[in-house]
Amino acid sequence: MTPAVLFVCVKNGGKSAMAEALLRRFAGDAIEVYSAGTRPGTAVNALSAQALAEVGIDISGHTPTGIKPALLADVDMVITVGREAVVDASGIAVTNWDTDEPSDRGIGGIERMRLVRDDITARVRSLATELLNE
Repeated sequence: MTPAVLFVCVKNGGKSAMAEALLRRFAGDAIEVYSAGTRPGTAVNALSAQALAEVGIDISGHTPTGIKPALLADVDMVITVGREAVVDASGIAVTNWDTDEPSDRGIGGIERMRLVRDDITARVRSLATELLNE
Protein backbone atom coordinates (compact mmCIF):
# COMPACT_ATOMS: atom_id res chain seq x y z
CA MET A 1 0.00 0.00 0.00
CA THR A 2 1.25 3.46 -0.89
CA PRO A 3 1.66 5.68 2.17
CA ALA A 4 -0.08 9.07 2.08
CA VAL A 5 1.29 12.17 3.82
CA LEU A 6 -0.34 15.56 4.35
CA PHE A 7 1.89 18.54 5.20
CA VAL A 8 0.13 21.47 6.88
CA CYS A 9 1.20 25.03 7.67
CA VAL A 10 -0.93 28.12 8.16
CA LYS A 11 -1.09 29.62 4.65
CA ASN A 12 0.02 26.66 2.48
CA GLY A 13 2.13 29.08 0.50
CA GLY A 14 5.54 28.37 2.04
CA LYS A 15 6.66 25.61 4.38
CA SER A 16 4.01 22.96 3.66
CA ALA A 17 4.19 23.60 -0.09
CA MET A 18 7.98 23.27 0.10
CA ALA A 19 7.71 19.99 2.03
CA GLU A 20 5.19 18.61 -0.48
CA ALA A 21 7.40 19.46 -3.46
CA LEU A 22 10.53 18.08 -1.80
CA LEU A 23 8.88 14.78 -0.87
CA ARG A 24 7.60 14.43 -4.44
CA ARG A 25 11.19 14.97 -5.63
CA PHE A 26 12.64 12.33 -3.29
CA ALA A 27 9.87 9.70 -3.45
CA GLY A 28 8.21 10.14 -6.81
CA ASP A 29 4.97 8.16 -6.97
CA ALA A 30 6.00 5.81 -4.16
CA ILE A 31 4.37 8.14 -1.60
CA GLU A 32 1.14 10.09 -2.05
CA VAL A 33 1.83 13.62 -0.87
CA TYR A 34 -0.42 16.59 -0.25
CA SER A 35 -0.25 19.97 1.46
CA ALA A 36 -2.82 22.33 2.93
CA GLY A 37 -3.18 25.34 5.17
CA THR A 38 -5.19 25.99 8.31
CA ARG A 39 -5.92 29.51 6.96
CA PRO A 40 -4.80 29.29 3.32
CA GLY A 41 -3.35 32.33 1.67
CA THR A 42 -3.90 33.44 -1.89
CA ALA A 43 -0.49 32.75 -3.41
CA VAL A 44 2.83 31.00 -2.99
CA ASN A 45 5.40 32.86 -0.90
CA ALA A 46 7.77 34.32 -3.50
CA LEU A 47 10.87 33.67 -1.38
CA SER A 48 9.82 30.04 -0.83
CA ALA A 49 9.45 29.62 -4.58
CA GLN A 50 12.83 31.28 -5.16
CA ALA A 51 14.59 29.09 -2.58
CA LEU A 52 13.21 25.92 -4.17
CA ALA A 53 13.97 27.15 -7.69
CA GLU A 54 17.61 27.35 -6.60
CA VAL A 55 17.56 23.56 -6.17
CA GLY A 56 15.59 22.89 -9.35
CA ILE A 57 12.03 22.65 -7.99
CA ASP A 58 9.24 24.89 -9.32
CA ILE A 59 6.31 25.59 -6.97
CA SER A 60 5.30 28.85 -8.66
CA GLY A 61 2.09 27.22 -9.94
CA HIS A 62 1.03 25.91 -6.51
CA THR A 63 -2.39 27.12 -5.35
CA PRO A 64 -2.81 27.28 -1.56
CA THR A 65 -5.70 25.18 -0.30
CA GLY A 66 -7.42 24.45 2.97
CA ILE A 67 -7.66 21.15 4.80
CA LYS A 68 -10.43 19.00 3.38
CA PRO A 69 -12.02 16.49 5.79
CA ALA A 70 -12.11 13.81 3.06
CA LEU A 71 -8.36 14.18 2.55
CA LEU A 72 -7.71 13.94 6.29
CA ALA A 73 -9.64 10.68 6.30
CA ASP A 74 -7.50 9.26 3.48
CA VAL A 75 -3.97 10.05 4.66
CA ASP A 76 -1.79 7.94 6.92
CA MET A 77 0.22 10.78 8.40
CA VAL A 78 -0.28 14.50 9.04
CA ILE A 79 2.79 16.67 9.61
CA THR A 80 2.47 20.27 10.70
CA VAL A 81 5.41 22.31 9.47
CA GLY A 82 6.33 25.16 11.79
CA ARG A 83 4.96 26.25 15.14
CA GLU A 84 1.72 27.96 14.19
CA ALA A 85 -0.39 25.32 12.44
CA VAL A 86 -2.68 23.21 14.61
CA VAL A 87 -4.67 20.32 13.13
CA ASP A 88 -7.41 18.35 14.84
CA ALA A 89 -7.26 15.01 13.06
CA SER A 90 -8.99 12.55 15.33
CA GLY A 91 -7.75 9.04 14.74
CA ILE A 92 -4.65 10.15 12.83
CA ALA A 93 -1.30 10.84 14.43
CA VAL A 94 -0.22 14.44 13.90
CA THR A 95 3.51 15.09 14.05
CA ASN A 96 4.91 18.60 14.39
CA TRP A 97 8.13 19.62 12.71
CA ASP A 98 9.19 22.66 14.73
CA THR A 99 11.34 23.90 11.89
CA ASP A 100 14.23 26.30 12.16
CA GLU A 101 13.02 29.90 12.35
CA PRO A 102 15.97 32.08 11.32
CA SER A 103 13.97 35.26 11.92
CA ASP A 104 14.34 34.49 15.66
CA ARG A 105 18.05 35.13 15.08
CA GLY A 106 17.53 38.28 13.00
CA ILE A 107 17.95 36.52 9.64
CA GLY A 108 15.45 37.57 7.00
CA GLY A 109 14.77 37.57 3.28
CA ILE A 110 16.12 34.90 0.98
CA GLU A 111 18.79 33.87 3.50
CA ARG A 112 16.01 33.00 5.97
CA MET A 113 14.15 31.01 3.37
CA ARG A 114 17.26 29.08 2.29
CA LEU A 115 17.79 27.98 5.91
CA VAL A 116 14.13 26.99 6.21
CA ARG A 117 14.41 25.08 2.92
CA ASP A 118 17.52 23.25 4.09
CA ASP A 119 15.88 22.27 7.40
CA ILE A 120 12.74 20.99 5.65
CA THR A 121 14.89 19.18 3.05
CA ALA A 122 16.74 17.24 5.76
CA ARG A 123 13.49 16.29 7.49
CA VAL A 124 11.82 15.24 4.22
CA ARG A 125 14.82 13.12 3.19
CA SER A 126 14.65 11.29 6.51
CA LEU A 127 10.89 10.79 6.18
CA ALA A 128 11.21 9.48 2.62
CA THR A 129 13.89 7.01 3.69
CA GLU A 130 11.76 5.84 6.61
CA LEU A 131 8.56 5.41 4.56
CA LEU A 132 10.23 3.79 1.56
CA ASN A 133 12.05 1.25 3.73
CA GLU A 134 9.01 0.10 5.73
